[in-house]
Amino acid sequence: MTVAPEKVVSMEVKLYVGNLPRSATGQELNVLFGRAGDVTAVNIITDRLTGGCKGYAYITMSAQSEADKAVSMFNSYFLDNHRLKVVLTRPRDQRGFVRTY
Repeated sequence: MTVAPEKVVSMEVKLYVGNLPRSATGQELNVLFGRAGDVTAVNIITDRLTGGCKGYAYITMSAQSEADKAVSMFNSYFLDNHRLKVVLTRPRDQRGFVRTY
């Protein structure tokens, strides 16, 4: 009898980073947030027409403790004269809008 391998549970935590300067790059954010822990992904939201930063991004950290540290280190942090807003995102099922039929 074989036992099915257990699912690997991802403990990654996503952060919303707002009020970014338009010149912000993924590499710059990776280095900055890397000071708080292991950054697994940086997703800068860009304008479709210009390709430039729209002023916010989502950063994925590898653990809850690192994400909490990033929030405490970088919420209200100044980057190129922009005061960043850094908060934990909520899973989709906890975002407040519930469709009822």
